[in-house]
Amino acid sequence: MFPKPIEKSSPAIRVGYQAMLPVALLLWLLPLLAIFMTSIRPGGDINAGNVFGWPSSFQLIENYTAVFTQSKAVTYLVNSLKITIPTTILAVGLSCLTGYALAAYRFRLALPLFFLFVAGNFVPFQILMVPVRDFSVQTGLFDTITGLVLFHAAFQTGFCTLFMRNFMKALPYELIESARIEGVNEWKIFWHVVLPLVKPAIAALAVLIFTFIWNDYFWATVLINGDDNLPITAGVRSLNGQFVSQWHLVSAASLLAALPPVIMFFAMQKHFIAGLTLGATKG
Repeated sequence: MFPKPIEKSSPAIRVGYQAMLPVALLLWLLPLLAIFMTSIRPGGDINAGNVFGWPSSFQLIENYTAVFTQSKAVTYLVNSLKITIPTTILAVGLSCLTGYALAAYRFRLALPLFFLFVAGNFVPFQILMVPVRDFSVQTGLFDTITGLVLFHAAFQTGFCTLFMRNFMKALPYELIESARIEGVNEWKIFWHVVLPLVKPAIAALAVLIFTFIWNDYFWATVLINGDDNLPITAGVRSLNGQFVSQWHLVSAASLLAALPPVIMFFAMQKHFIAGLTLGATKG
């Protein structure tokens, strides 16, 4: 059912695997390397058709400095933080509560409610564009960071609930029952018993949601109209003028926009891996 570990394969297969691994890694990194090379070449190279060749000169400092001097990159980065951090806290916090309710309480509608959360993940978000935009206009949330935070939190709560409910369901139910027998109230059981046991799962979920929200482009263009509230993913388009395309600056801004999720992943790598493997083994 499961693939055989590479350590148990024949010597020829192991050697082939070790030889192909760097090749596969290079192919996977080629687009990123191409963007980096574009970000350090002068704009004249691109206009002359020298897109994939060796740059005529290296303008690493000039291009990355121009990102901040020729656009509102600092404002866009701050907006992304204002959108991503509250959304992550709100979505993860709500999913911990809903996941605990669906995992720890035995009631008739628990499974239908869980299926409702799961079903929401299969709705294509493109079909929600018009009603969500109309609703945001009617409620005064259009073109505001608050509106983007609330809509992101609403859309991500279904996936987060699915994630947290499955982890909490894997916990020994006897722990919760014994705490109830001792007279501990439900809030203390949730806060002092359940949450400490699922901290790796919370960390893994926080990294995933942070990455999802930070990299969002669709809802940022649908729900934000002006430049003052744009996140960095949508703000990089301001580096392209109406008549001149500055792809070297767009590439530099795109790499800068990709740094925060990468930094967060490496900062929480241990917790992220522990959260994904939590409950993988028993005993």
